[in-house]
Amino acid sequence: MEQKENTGAIFKNEKTNDNQPDMKGKINWKGEEIEIALWVRDGKNGKFYSAKLSEPYQKTDTPKVDLPF
Repeated sequence: MEQKENTGAIFKNEKTNDNQPDMKGKINWKGEEIEIALWVRDGKNGKFYSAKLSEPYQKTDTPKVDLPF
């Protein structure tokens, strides 16, 4: 899905462990794609969202190395 500049979408994340974000998505900020992750946290004033922005994940084709042990 192509996004208009300065817009984005966030979806519920199917978590496999507690360290993963509750929601994640992508935003288009000034023409550049950025990933966003959100965690639901409990604070002294109630629930809030903690956010992390990062460059899109790029899978690398690193060769598999057989270790001697």
